[in-house]
Amino acid sequence: MKKSFSILTLGCKVNQYESEAMAELFENEGYLNVDFETEVSDIYIINTCTVTNLSDRKSRQFIRRAKRDNPNSIVAVVGCYSQTSPEEVSSIPGVDIIIGTTERNRIVELCEEFSNNKKQINIVRSLKSDHEFQTINTSKENDMTRAYIKVQDGCNRYCTYCIIPFARGNIRSRSIEDSMNEARKLAKAGYKEIILTGIHIGSYGYDIGKERLIDLIENIASIDGIERIRLSSIEPRTITDDFMKRVVATNKLCDHFHLSLQSGSNKILKEMNRKYTREEYFDKTQIIRSYMPYAGLTTDVIVGFPGETDDDFLDSYDLIKKVEFSKVHVFKYSKRDGTVAAKMKNQIDGNIKNKRSSILLALSDELMKKFSEKNLNVIKSVLFEEKLVNSSYVGYTTNYIRCFTNSKEDLKNKIKNVNIVNIECDPVEVSVIGG
Repeated sequence: MKKSFSILTLGCKVNQYESEAMAELFENEGYLNVDFETEVSDIYIINTCTVTNLSDRKSRQFIRRAKRDNPNSIVAVVGCYSQTSPEEVSSIPGVDIIIGTTERNRIVELCEEFSNNKKQINIVRSLKSDHEFQTINTSKENDMTRAYIKVQDGCNRYCTYCIIPFARGNIRSRSIEDSMNEARKLAKAGYKEIILTGIHIGSYGYDIGKERLIDLIENIASIDGIERIRLSSIEPRTITDDFMKRVVATNKLCDHFHLSLQSGSNKILKEMNRKYTREEYFDKTQIIRSYMPYAGLTTDVIVGFPGETDDDFLDSYDLIKKVEFSKVHVFKYSKRDGTVAAKMKNQIDGNIKNKRSSILLALSDELMKKFSEKNLNVIKSVLFEEKLVNSSYVGYTTNYIRCFTNSKEDLKNKIKNVNIVNIECDPVEVSVIGG
């Protein structure tokens, strides 16, 4: 009888990519992949997040739950929480294997080693001397129509609210050649859209030579079968006229940019150790729109950062309204032990954070509707990803509007030009041109 494994993933898209790669390693060795929520497993992998203290607590809860579900199981804890707090993780009852943000390509080997000797394994090590990207690939064929490729790890920015540089180490870029090899495999498996992801992909290439993110995009775009490319979150300084000219020339980069903001107040941006001003940020959005007029711009904003006054908050509100984002992800500032901001004075009351969050979420809803209206009756390209029970097909436009259409034709994993015809429903309704 096959041994089973299940993986629970907490946190970001990079973690999701790495979980998929670990799952593939197990499956290649004959293990059965079962659902963490509904089935008992022989091996549990908890891929942790440590962005906030709450993230750590959630990780601990799932670790304990895994051992309760099957006291005889092997529990391996991997990822950012393990990396920043290996001793704390190793002291949690039931933890058998502790791996940080490296060596995940050894996960099957380590589980089998533990199965033989029953002694706790802890291979978390310092990342200070790490200067090379550690590859863990996925070429899995499944029902997905778009795939992530991790091309970068680590961050050198040290924003005052963020623990990630300590969890992921310094920037490390994957070679263009290795990234292209994975992209070719995914194209061969039928994937038409590639999402380039990493911890700080705007810093791609700075550690390995003269090549930059734009060079990687151009090379991925040259691969037959890859028809669309998206980027995960980038910072404003990635955007230049040269960058935009070159991505437009590929004819494959989607007109959707997740451009991190965090605050619209110059005072708060400085306190956060962000490397731009509100004026610079706005200028970058205008560069994007000058090349891609219908580009979807999404962002992250933190409310209630220590010392944020009503005027600082209004600066954020006004800039968000001025940019006209298509969606705003709002986060209430949460202390993270080990960061500079956790020790700052003038911590903001929770009720104020809640109020400010509600205001920005309402504004985001207004802007989402306005963005949809702007795209009404505009021809856009959609990759249809899923068939619903009523013969509807759902997908995303290049500028990341979720939409549907009814069709007798099988549209799954097909790219079609469409008109947006009804924005009063969610997802919005489109008609296929020529369909």
